[in-house]
Amino acid sequence: MSLAGKVFIITGASRGIGRAVARRVAADGASVVINYFSDKKSADAVVEEIGADRALAIQADASKIADIEKLVSATVERFGKIDVVMPNAAIMAMRDLEHSTEGDFDKHFNLNVKGALFLVQKSVPHMQSGGRVIFVSTGVNTWTNVMPTYLLYAATKAAVEQFTRILAKDLGKKGINVNCVAPGPTGTDLFFEGKSEQLLNMISSQSPFQRIGTPEEIASVVAFLSGEDSKWVSGQTIRVNGANMV
Repeated sequence: MSLAGKVFIITGASRGIGRAVARRVAADGASVVINYFSDKKSADAVVEEIGADRALAIQADASKIADIEKLVSATVERFGKIDVVMPNAAIMAMRDLEHSTEGDFDKHFNLNVKGALFLVQKSVPHMQSGGRVIFVSTGVNTWTNVMPTYLLYAATKAAVEQFTRILAKDLGKKGINVNCVAPGPTGTDLFFEGKSEQLLNMISSQSPFQRIGTPEEIASVVAFLSGEDSKWVSGQTIRVNGANMV
C-alpha cells in the first residue's frame, strides 16, 4: 500500500493505459478520479472495481479549460487535495502532411498539448510538496523510421516531453516532481483495432522479447514514479518499450 492516502487525477482513464494505471495505483492504496469523455459504462465499471469510497468517475472534455476546471474542482471537493496528476487522454489520427487539415491539427493540439498543460496548471494550486505530475508521450518520437502518418501525434508528444523538462525546473521549487512515460507498442483495444495478425507479429518481432507490451507494465512504471522511491527522479522521459525500435 505504498500510495495509501494519495489522490490521483487520470484523464482518459476508462480504458487502455489510463484504466490500468487507475487499477494499479488503487491496488497500492490511492484514491482515483477517473476522467472519461464518453464511455460512462467503462468508467463506472472501474469505479465499481476499486470501490466508490476511493474512486470517482467524472465526465469532462479534457481539451477544454472549463471542463478541466470542473474536473479539478470535483476532485478537491470529494478528496480535499491532489497528489498526482496524469494527463493521459489523447487523440491519434493517422494523417500525413497532404491529408492533414486545420481541424485535425486543432483536435490534436487542443487535447494532447493544451489539455495536458492546463490540467497541470489548474491542479498545482491544490498540490503539496511531494506531489507528482506524470505526462504521457510515445515511443514513436525516437523511431528513426517513423511513418509520415504520425506527423501530428508525434509533434504533440514532442511538446509534452518539453513540458516535462521545463516544468521539472519550475515545479521542483514547490517540491513537485515532473516526469513522463513514453510507451512503445502496448496491447490496448485501440492499439489492436484494425491491425492484422501479420502486422501484429511484425511489430512484436521488433522487440528482442518478441512481444507487445501490456498496459499493466506501463502502469507499474507510473506507480514507481508516483511513490517515494522516485523522489530523486524528475524531468525524465522514461521509455517503456521492451527495446522496441531503439
